[in-house]
Amino acid sequence: MPTKRVLRVNELIKQELNRFFLRELDFALDTLVTITRVDTYSNLIESKVYISVWPETRKADVLAFLKRRVYFIQQELNERLKMRPVPKIIFLAEELTLEAAKIEEVLERLKK
Repeated sequence: MPTKRVLRVNELIKQELNRFFLRELDFALDTLVTITRVDTYSNLIESKVYISVWPETRKADVLAFLKRRVYFIQQELNERLKMRPVPKIIFLAEELTLEAAKIEEVLERLKK
């Protein structure tokens, strides 16, 4: 169970990265990138940032773009957050939303 501090750090990182994504990063116009959740280790060394991409076919491109820019993104986050240490950011694809959509589709078919 995460501590209150870790939960606050997760939310803070999510908010700052969302702002940064909106203002600073240029994703393709037909691509929607959403941060679904942030999981930070209790020692605050590392944060896993899970993203959802629509359309799904662009997921690999977006992850590759974010991984190329992770150093720049990390620097910006270090400047924006008023805490030390700032956890190292790792971007991962959110698989739960895709699985939830598949389950929802199966349930809809069963209803008919």
